[in-house]
Amino acid sequence: MRRRLHTFFQRKCKVSLLFLLFLALLVHLVMDLALPATCGSCGCDMKAVKALSVPSGSPVLAGPKKLSLRILQDFSGSNSSLERSSQLQGRAGELGRQRRHGEGNTGRTGRSKLEALFEHPLYNIPIPAVTEKDKLFVVNPMEKFSLRSSGSDEWVSSSKAEMLLPTGKTAYDTYPTWLKFHVGINRYELYPRRDPLMPTLLWDLATQRIISSVQKTGGTQLKLIMTFPNYGQALFKPMKQTRDQETPIDFFYFSDFERHNAEIAAFHLDRILDFRRIPPVSGRLVNITKEIRDITTDKKLAKTFFISPAGNICFYGECSYYCSTEHALCGKPDLLEGSMAALLPDKTLAKRRSWCSPWRCSYHKSKKAEWELNPNYCAQVRKTPPYDRGHRLLDLIDMTVLDFLMGNMDRHHYETFEKFGNDTFLLHLDNGRGFGTHSRDELSILAPLRQCCSIKKSTYLRLQLLATPSYRLSDLLREALATDPLAPVLAESHLRALDRRLGKVLAAVGRCLAGAAHPDKVLVDDVGSRV
Repeated sequence: MRRRLHTFFQRKCKVSLLFLLFLALLVHLVMDLALPATCGSCGCDMKAVKALSVPSGSPVLAGPKKLSLRILQDFSGSNSSLERSSQLQGRAGELGRQRRHGEGNTGRTGRSKLEALFEHPLYNIPIPAVTEKDKLFVVNPMEKFSLRSSGSDEWVSSSKAEMLLPTGKTAYDTYPTWLKFHVGINRYELYPRRDPLMPTLLWDLATQRIISSVQKTGGTQLKLIMTFPNYGQALFKPMKQTRDQETPIDFFYFSDFERHNAEIAAFHLDRILDFRRIPPVSGRLVNITKEIRDITTDKKLAKTFFISPAGNICFYGECSYYCSTEHALCGKPDLLEGSMAALLPDKTLAKRRSWCSPWRCSYHKSKKAEWELNPNYCAQVRKTPPYDRGHRLLDLIDMTVLDFLMGNMDRHHYETFEKFGNDTFLLHLDNGRGFGTHSRDELSILAPLRQCCSIKKSTYLRLQLLATPSYRLSDLLREALATDPLAPVLAESHLRALDRRLGKVLAAVGRCLAGAAHPDKVLVDDVGSRV
């Protein structure tokens, strides 16, 4: 009897314990369902941190004091500081959302001037039909892009790929954005006007994880090639000058700094002018320690890192100008602004030809170039291949307009894709010496336009449009740059200078028209009845 009672009480205790455990579980479930908002907000916060691609332990998360940017060096070698608050990082999430969805800055009126500009008939003139021979690359429709699970990233053909494409998808859909950009290049444009890839490509440049940083060979100033996990690469130009600093009037153009914000602004200006001949560029805040020093395989670069007396991480690399401890690039403590430009296809895959500009400067302290001495220089150029036929000279004058607007005197060469021969656009590369001055205009940059008195009719009509209040050039560029992670990219004084210089370009064309016996030779019709 006693044994039966003992067994009965044991069973009763077990049942009671199980009931209590079940009750506790039920209470937890009810609490979870009753507080969804609290859990949701935590999840969003973590996603926001991940979206910024900020590693744990990064100075970005350490507090607002560490978000201030580097101490910058001016031309005399003395330091002038530019303190940037945590707004730079706080805005990144919203800017990224706008970029991925292709949203513009609508401003107070609720209507984006950029959207209105790109809807204008002058920005909808169709290019000629693109045939297979007009494409830079002919894509194999059976070739997919895949990352092996072993951790070794490589191309995998359709016969080897261990994946099935979703219904309605093609092998092209497996390509990373940078590769789609390369595949889209053709004889007439670097990228289309309404390129759906552009917001994603700019976002990738600003946020993709960097797995390698090495110094780019050649050139006069320090530049880095940065590689992403999907084999994409970008050219990084570090910040060397504050937004409001001007190039001293006594400095020669060939000893000027290359500015990271000039590269960013040049890309957007080129797009607003409807040239689309500059590869996409985005601003980025780079961690010198984790994204350069700790991952570089460049021994020469690695030797140049040091800690400044202020405790900041600095480096200077090897180059012809400004690569010394006196002109070191310093983070604060290790964050550094820079521009990230998408690289064009490797020259082994898509050969490019380099051309000397007929109006290049002498790059000498006392000697002048021939075009500076000979007022009839253009007649000589018109007889010289490849400027004696086709639209090469007019394309070069387009580039002249771009350079004058941003004050770039450093256009000694330009490039074209060899595959397309002479019948293609010019690549507007290396724009870092633009936007160095805003208080004065270098009219010598306009020499090709003033001496040849020729310009594409489409270019002239767009310039006239950009001089109207509804499509004011400075407003459009301000709006375009507002979506960059490093905004504001340009000081207001540089934006105002754009409008002033635009007026001088139109005035130069006006003088040519006033003195021309045949106006159609000044405004060369390249649009016909399409507008």
